[in-house]
Amino acid sequence: MPSTLATAVHSELLIRKSRFIGCVEPVADRAAALVRVAALRALHPGAAHVCWALLAGGASAAVDDGEPGGTAGRPMLEVLRHQDLDGVLATVVRYFGGVKLGAGGLVRAYTDAVAQALLGADKRPLQRLQTLRCVLPYALEGWLRRELDAAGAGALQVSHGMHVELQFSLPEGAAAALRQRLDDGGQGRLVWVAPSD
Repeated sequence: MPSTLATAVHSELLIRKSRFIGCVEPVADRAAALVRVAALRALHPGAAHVCWALLAGGASAAVDDGEPGGTAGRPMLEVLRHQDLDGVLATVVRYFGGVKLGAGGLVRAYTDAVAQALLGADKRPLQRLQTLRCVLPYALEGWLRRELDAAGAGALQVSHGMHVELQFSLPEGAAAALRQRLDDGGQGRLVWVAPSD
């Protein structure tokens, strides 16, 4: 089962006078990754390279940022894949120290910077969520909210009209059991409808 990270973790390596500052962090998507990479470029204007790799929701990227092709982004991406991560951005900022490392040395340096950061990472299993939506009488709203809290389901939308309409999400594996429990407890007064976007 894929995992993500709880928070960002960092590493720093000094290899033949070049400084490699690694970071792995949770990101939602490519747009968030691009914002983070732009912020790193602004934070490190003197850096020779800001290389990065992304695995997020089926999207992946490997950017060498001027390093020889396949020596930075791809090796970083392989570390993320090997660790079975998703929703994660790996970045390495390199300050060139004047000594060329060669292709093999670069691959090792970028791989090690990401791997070292991951040693201190707090990994969390990713859970797929299922969204459910129901309509119910006002008299059952308090009971339903208590049941959702007990099940760890998060209310996404609530609207009050002639009836209460509530949309919530919970881990996919728990959805069928909760729905059955709500049907039993609501004694047929809950009506299930398709979730809204």
